[in-house]
Amino acid sequence: MPGLGALFFLTALIYGAAGFGGGSTYNALLVLAGTDYRAVPVIALSCNILVTAISSWRFARRGHVEWRRIAPVLVLSIPFAWLGGRLAIAETAFVGILAASLLASGLLMLWQPHWREEAPRRAFSKWLEPVAGAALGFLAGLVGIGGGIFLAPLLYMLRWGPPKAIAGTCAVFILANSISGLAGQLAKGSGRTAGEALAAHWPLFPAVLAGGLIGSTLASGRLDPKYVRILTALLILYVAVRLSIRFYGEMIGNGG
Repeated sequence: MPGLGALFFLTALIYGAAGFGGGSTYNALLVLAGTDYRAVPVIALSCNILVTAISSWRFARRGHVEWRRIAPVLVLSIPFAWLGGRLAIAETAFVGILAASLLASGLLMLWQPHWREEAPRRAFSKWLEPVAGAALGFLAGLVGIGGGIFLAPLLYMLRWGPPKAIAGTCAVFILANSISGLAGQLAKGSGRTAGEALAAHWPLFPAVLAGGLIGSTLASGRLDPKYVRILTALLILYVAVRLSIRFYGEMIGNGG
């Protein structure tokens, strides 16, 4: 547990500095550590809430959160996060979806710094943000990620605003979806399993709280978000490869 706690601290620090919660990597680390996959989203989403609650407050305090503009993204993401959390899936499917999500998000994060962030806002359909929010919210609830690692590239494509505004928006988005997704996970009827998992993994929560505090402090200050995103992407891709290898092994084992 001390080793896992150190990894969670590092993850929270890096993700918090980018305005994210770290749920995707928490999930991967828990799966690789042999945690019951049914409890993995509950632990990851709880950690997400701790980290992004801090980030959201710090970004909002510094004026990097525009609440009225966030509303269209949240309007469908919150109920769909709850629906995703309610859906029960097999362990192999869970690991496969998580691995694919990590690979896609890591590649998008590496691509993201090359986009022209200072360009004028693009004109897209008014339904794009609610529909995208619904899809990302459902994924957030299903596998226990906040969805911010997918939302950030979309906001850059939309020329949403400066990097810190996008980071603040993602922090609020992840916080809302993590709370809703956690409620859906707990509504499955596996409250005892979830409670036992949370109790057994309690040292992870102060670890991510400390990491999130440090990371969000760096992010809301003068830290260049470009380099934070690159570091985050490399971390995501590393755990994605590890998880993909495990998924491949499970598929071969089931086939045999």
